[in-house]
Amino acid sequence: MYEPNVQRALQVIQPGWKVLDIGGWACPFNRATHVMDAEPYGTRGYYAKIGGRGSQGGDQEYFTESTWIQRDICGREPYPFGDKEFDFVICSHTLEDIRDPLWVCSEMVRIARRGYLEIPSRLWETCLGAEHPSLAGLSHHRWLIEISGHHVSFLPKYHMIHRGPRYNLPASLLRQLTPEESIAYLFWEGDFTFEEKSIHGVDAMGAEMRRYVAQYTSRTGSRHLAYVGADFAEWLALLGQRISRGWRRLLGKR
Repeated sequence: MYEPNVQRALQVIQPGWKVLDIGGWACPFNRATHVMDAEPYGTRGYYAKIGGRGSQGGDQEYFTESTWIQRDICGREPYPFGDKEFDFVICSHTLEDIRDPLWVCSEMVRIARRGYLEIPSRLWETCLGAEHPSLAGLSHHRWLIEISGHHVSFLPKYHMIHRGPRYNLPASLLRQLTPEESIAYLFWEGDFTFEEKSIHGVDAMGAEMRRYVAQYTSRTGSRHLAYVGADFAEWLALLGQRISRGWRRLLGKR
């Protein structure tokens, strides 16, 4: 969770408030009175084991083993809480990982009066080099997520994002990103809206990936030759496929 927003959340949360951290296992929010995650209480703070921060939100853990709810947060059964039971809910760097983020969003709005969500920005997720030189973003992330006002949109992270320079952004840009550019977040009260965006067909998927990348040409101008090379390579591949199909049809007729 972005550290300035940790402090902001602590200022918003009042004494006696009931607070839920959804998906907080790797780095739980200590001011949460409850945590819900698929992993067990005894293994919390995973990030500390790999050299990162083991928790945030103060030094004292307000949650206990008895208020740590271990369950699949995407399970289709409603969460075991009443409507607006929580004063504040946090879901940080979780929605991009899971199979049904819309379900989680709907349950957050149902059980809490207000809250905070944070995800990697689509810009960060489109850059190569975070995990591997040839992969955009993190390999286990399922969604490209954007926040506009109080609306959250989820676009499936189509595999072609790893394909080449027309569909992703270079590691050099990743290294330039500020912490603010690397994330997207929303403090909300009452509710927020959300949707899944679906794109049908390889051509349309590619067009959307290219559209997004093109917004950053001013910061990646040195990639022009790479774009030209990628276009040419793709044209050659398509030409080869058409020639091959033509020969197969011709030979089949004989």
